[in-house]
Amino acid sequence: MTLTGLRMDAVLAKCENQIPGFSDLLEDFPDTEEPTWILGKQYHLKTERSELLSDVRSRLWFTYRKKFSPIGGTGPSSDAGWGCMLRCGQMILAQALICRHLGMDWRWEKGKWQPEQYHRILQCFLDRKDSCYSIHQMAQMGVGEGKSVGEWYGPNTVAQVLKKLALFDDWNALAVYISMDNTVVIEDIKKLCKHWSENCRLQTDTSLYRGDVSKNQTVSVHCKDWKPLLLIIPLRMGINHINPVYINALKECFKMPQSLGVLGGKPNNAYYFIGFLGDELIYLDPHTTQAAVDTEDDGSVDDYSYHCQRIPHRMKITHLDPSVALGFFCNTERDFESWCNSVQKEILKTRNFRMFELVEKHPPHWPPFVPATKPEVQTTGAEFVEPADKLFESEEEFEILNV
Repeated sequence: MTLTGLRMDAVLAKCENQIPGFSDLLEDFPDTEEPTWILGKQYHLKTERSELLSDVRSRLWFTYRKKFSPIGGTGPSSDAGWGCMLRCGQMILAQALICRHLGMDWRWEKGKWQPEQYHRILQCFLDRKDSCYSIHQMAQMGVGEGKSVGEWYGPNTVAQVLKKLALFDDWNALAVYISMDNTVVIEDIKKLCKHWSENCRLQTDTSLYRGDVSKNQTVSVHCKDWKPLLLIIPLRMGINHINPVYINALKECFKMPQSLGVLGGKPNNAYYFIGFLGDELIYLDPHTTQAAVDTEDDGSVDDYSYHCQRIPHRMKITHLDPSVALGFFCNTERDFESWCNSVQKEILKTRNFRMFELVEKHPPHWPPFVPATKPEVQTTGAEFVEPADKLFESEEEFEILNV
């Protein structure tokens, strides 16, 4: 066996884990009267414990995998030891797709029939080169920006990769907006999400009849549709540690019904944060190595390993690395307006130490905002890259995982 092979085996052995059941954990949820928040929903442990666990168990859980087809044909066949932030990026995007197609109240149960949209969502993330958000696609998209396959990513880098891959995803048709300089621009988001659609509705309202139009004629009308929005806000909430002044605002983000959670973690360890209890964050941990899963002969997928069966992990908010990325999903324009109102009320209520800014107009000193469009090439996306100064303009500022 080559030295490279021995090193890879050592990494796999170190990262190999078994999936324990609920009873295998050392610490359960505490007996407390404090409410627990999970992605915009509030639970009381004493009366709604089973509902909370069902909610967590229903989130798609992406972990390290092994024995998939080599990335790029000759690359690694496992992401153990390096793919944790990529897996967290998959989880936050998968939550957006669940909200998009199944709704916030959808729940998963082992062996229970699930709608076709659920299986289509899951297949977007299978560990193979033709899945639009697979580890293969994400890792290869990073190669074009100087990220070697097997290198750690930060939350902003992963967000940029997802934004690029989403251009090739016609089924989900998401508009992905990543804020710059801790600022969300309402004008830019509306330009990104509102697009003209010919014949999007037909009307026979007599008020539309003009000139030669007959009262019995159906009139086609141009209108603007809203493209579902995946909003990602990369932040740095401190220098070496999270500044306590941001903690309450961070909690408020988890309370918003548009919340998709937070990408972040600790040095060399990325987690997908989905809620909080008191001064502890609740998260899904990708650091478990499982065998890759592919579709069955009938097109179905054995999905048990994509749902975490354990009590979710918790960590003190003060232990969080200051570099994070907040995620939100707005399926309609009304959802976005509601989110803006919540931000004005809860995040911007103080003039100092705001987590981020929300402004109406595009700052005049910024470059013009031009929504990205799907390139006119036959590709799945991983082969299409742009110069580093266009795609990842400020990646280093948000990098949290260091070799």
